Amino acid sequence: MRKIINSKNAPNVIGPYNQAIMFDNTLYLSGQIALDPSTMTMKNDSIESETKQVFKNIHEILKEAKYDFKNVVKVTIFLSNMDYFQKVNELYSAYFEKGNEPARETVGVSALPKGAKIEISVIAKK
Repeated sequence: MRKIINSKNAPNVIGPYNQAIMFDNTLYLSGQIALDPSTMTMKNDSIESETKQVFKNIHEILKEAKYDFKNVVKVTIFLSNMDYFQKVNELYSAYFEKGNEPARETVGVSALPKGAKIEISVIAKK
């Protein structure tokens, strides 16, 4: 069973895709950047504020699908500068239970949409 998931409490998509797709109880979230859903402007004054907004956006999409961070099994983080790695790790750890964190990779990229410093995509499973 394939179901499209879009939350009005997360930013509208900025291209030809959906916020998430559920397929056989696995939820695939599109990458999220630090767009404020009410204004569709970037919250990019710091890597900290961007990371927190990205996680807020992810939370809203997970919630729309009746999932939460405990259901996340895989995370992909894209960073425009690997110097952000340590600070992102510190913030990231607040969203996942210690010892039960999902699998993850962090990828350094040359640029992200809308000048973002960070983009995160996740896969969740019930």
